[in-house]
Amino acid sequence: MSFEETLEEGLASLREGDFDEALDIAHSLQKMEPQAADGFHLEAMTFQKLNQWEPSIEALDKAIKLEPEKSGYYNLRGFAQLQLEQLDDAEDDFKKAIDLDDSPAAHRNLVLHKIMNDQGNEAISYLLDRIRNNPKDVENWILMGDLMQRAGQGEKARSYYEQAKKMDPENEYVQGQLDEL
Repeated sequence: MSFEETLEEGLASLREGDFDEALDIAHSLQKMEPQAADGFHLEAMTFQKLNQWEPSIEALDKAIKLEPEKSGYYNLRGFAQLQLEQLDDAEDDFKKAIDLDDSPAAHRNLVLHKIMNDQGNEAISYLLDRIRNNPKDVENWILMGDLMQRAGQGEKARSYYEQAKKMDPENEYVQGQLDEL
C-alpha cells in the first residue's frame, strides 16, 4: 500500500473513532517516510480526539519542524495549548497560522483565546471586524451568536444566528440554537 493510501486509511480510522488503529497507522507512516509531516499530523489529531494534549503538542512540534509553513499545524498546536491553559503560547501559534495564510480556524481560535483570557469585549470587537472584512464566513456569525447568547443577549444572538441560517440553511447547530431562543 502506498503512503497516500495508508494516510487515507489512517484518516478514515480517525473519522470512524478507531483511535488505536489511527495511532498505529500514524506510526507506520512515520516509519515509511520519516521526513513527511503527515504521520505526525495524524498522530496529533488522534491525540486531540483522545483529549491528550501534551502528546498532541509533541507530535505537532515534529510536524512543524518538517513543514514550518503549514498553518494548520500551528492552529492545532495552539488549540492543544489552549486546553492546557498555556494562553501565551496558544496566542502565538494562532497568530502564526493567521500570518501564514489568514486561517479562518485560527481566527476563531484566537477569539476563544480572548474569551478564556477574560477579554470578552476584545473578542466581540475582533469578531465584528472579521464579519465586516469577510461577511460570507458563516462561522463568524455563529460564533458571534454564541457570544451574544452567553452574554444574555438573546435578541442579538438571534439576529446573528438568523444571518448564519440564511447563509447555511442546512446547518443543524444554528437551527438548534434558534430553537432554544
